[in-house]
Amino acid sequence: MHIDWWTLGLQTVNVAVLIWVLGRFLFRPVARIISDRQALAGADLAKAKAALAEAEASRDAARAATADLATQRQQMLAAAQSEAAHQKETLLAAAQSEAEAARRAALADLVQARATEARALSDQAAQLAGDIAARLLQRLPDDARVLGFIDGLAAAVAALPDATRDSIGREGPVRLRTARALTAPETEAVNTALAQVLGRPVALAPEVAPELIAGLELETPHAVVHNNFHADLARIAQELTRHD
Repeated sequence: MHIDWWTLGLQTVNVAVLIWVLGRFLFRPVARIISDRQALAGADLAKAKAALAEAEASRDAARAATADLATQRQQMLAAAQSEAAHQKETLLAAAQSEAEAARRAALADLVQARATEARALSDQAAQLAGDIAARLLQRLPDDARVLGFIDGLAAAVAALPDATRDSIGREGPVRLRTARALTAPETEAVNTALAQVLGRPVALAPEVAPELIAGLELETPHAVVHNNFHADLARIAQELTRHD
């Protein structure tokens, strides 16, 4: 086998030149391009990681904000429920207080109405009792309607203050009201009893007053002396109708 060393040497040189040319004009630019592309890809990857981290941070912040909003919402709901319960209790207490006040006012009105009705019935009963007593007393004998009251009238005059008693009859006849017209002996009895009390006789001006029922009434400018059933019944009725 024959080897052509010149041809082999030239081919080797051609291969070396080709390798140098490829390394200088192909491999290096391609490697540089690849390196640049790798750098750009690394930068893009770093930006993507940064964006991902920022997105995750934003997501975490959003989740925290959402959780905080949920907490605030729960707190606001709890506060609103507590305030509503407080307002409900306040309104219920106010309604109960108003109802109690209305009940007490109604009870007071009822008590007042019953008291007024009781007083009216008491007044009517007293008036009726007085009317019945007056009708019964009108059936007394005529002499009892006068004679039995003379001493009482004299005693009442004697009980007057000295100045009042001394003025009786000084200014003219004294008005003497009687349940019926006096007889002469009855008139004499009245004059005698008054003269004994006053220490002197007095002129009388008799006047019939059937409303006295029974008894006498002496009227002077300074005093009125009662001793008759009408005055007694009026006093009793006043006591019966007192509402202390």
